Amino acid sequence: MFSSSTVTETALLAALQTVLDPQTGRDFVSTRQVRDLRIQGSSVSLEVQMNYPARSLWPNLEAMLSAAARTVPGVSEVTVRFSTAIVAHAVQRGVQLLPGVKNLIAVASGKGGVGKSTTAVNLALALAAEGAKVGMLDADIYGPSQPTMLGIDGRPDSADGKTMAPMVGHGLQVMSIGFLVDADQAMVWRGPMVTQALEQLLRQTNWKDLDYLIVDMPPGTGDIQLTLAQRVPVTGAVIVTTPQDIALIDAKKGLKMFEKVSVPILGIVENMAVYCCPNCGHTEHIFGADGGKAMAEQYGVDYLGALPLERSIREQTDAGRPTVVFDPEGTLAGLYKEVARKVAIKIAHQAKDYSAKFPTITVSKGT
Repeated sequence: MFSSSTVTETALLAALQTVLDPQTGRDFVSTRQVRDLRIQGSSVSLEVQMNYPARSLWPNLEAMLSAAARTVPGVSEVTVRFSTAIVAHAVQRGVQLLPGVKNLIAVASGKGGVGKSTTAVNLALALAAEGAKVGMLDADIYGPSQPTMLGIDGRPDSADGKTMAPMVGHGLQVMSIGFLVDADQAMVWRGPMVTQALEQLLRQTNWKDLDYLIVDMPPGTGDIQLTLAQRVPVTGAVIVTTPQDIALIDAKKGLKMFEKVSVPILGIVENMAVYCCPNCGHTEHIFGADGGKAMAEQYGVDYLGALPLERSIREQTDAGRPTVVFDPEGTLAGLYKEVARKVAIKIAHQAKDYSAKFPTITVSKGT
């Protein structure tokens, strides 16, 4: 793996080990993320392989690692490359995994109207912006919104008449019942029909090598949601709530539902946390303050962050260009990317899925 003298390598690794990942608090050497370290005279090159998408952090990390390497006597030129290697992680026991999907993230809320779908689409786009391959499943049969939010029209193609190719919007692979029915058609279906339709959308879509599939869950904690949580191979769930007491009551029910079926809670997002007047700059907690943070502390789960109540977020998603796409370098996009990185890091620390490495055992009748 390494070239040049052992002493130089030892000194260089010791210097690199002083650099900590600001997101995890861990160094890149002891976590075996430093790869292909090469020393040629006064020039050093190395690769850092991240286990979560963080493309927007690479320039800062590169500067930190380069500066650390140059503290070693004799080093004058440093080249740092970055790559991302995301692996599949464990899901509920006995649930069939999805071909082409490494990790499935359910974005849920106990009730409607808290901005769950807006959060889900911006979370998906943020993960993609940070370097991951991402898909979006709109699991709200009665009120699909992702086709509008992502600005996608048309019907999915089917080469064999049995499976469908996902639609594509802003780099995301997307599937929704909204692609299969007219926009003004009411879905007057009972629970079992909805559950079956969702499983078909999930399993009959040809997802292509996804690091993460975001599932925008329907609101509520009834039979449909519970059945989905039991049958869908979920790596972890993100709970979206507003600080309002009424929303928190239902959000807690959603959290308990996932706990009941052994789905890890990745954290809580507090949406519409604060309103800032665009004219005078006055801020006000319209729906209360820190309710989501208090809930996270109560249940011992991660608080992923707070998102403001801003008209631009609504306007951009209504226009089919959500915030992360509309203003990728803006403050709001930065908040969504921060939440996305926290979710990805939480997943990276979970148990990995080794089912693909198990040998296939075939029992045949002797002759």
